[in-house]
Amino acid sequence: MRVILSAVVIFAALFSVDASAQSANLSGRWQCMALCLGSPGGYAFITQNGWDLNVLNDVGEPSRAWIDYPGHIWLARANQGAIFSPDGFTLQFDRGTIWQRAPDMVPPLLAPVRR
Repeated sequence: MRVILSAVVIFAALFSVDASAQSANLSGRWQCMALCLGSPGGYAFITQNGWDLNVLNDVGEPSRAWIDYPGHIWLARANQGAIFSPDGFTLQFDRGTIWQRAPDMVPPLLAPVRR
């Protein structure tokens, strides 16, 4: 009976970790706010598929990344981690770089064509 209860507890813990890691969707456009590789205000892009991430940083370098535990990602190319806020709007990297989710771009208004 103890073995069965232990198995149930282990599976419950695994499923709860998986659910908590999925609470923040990191996909989208991010803006570098501090200690940027490129110019301040540069954009990065993240595409998330479950625990796996594809990242294009603010100077255009692609990298594979993943959620290694809830609230934390690891970027392979940069060889550093980052914590993300529970709402998924801020990333702070180990070396101090801070990214925030960028607001949606509004297309510029086109000037009327004169004939």
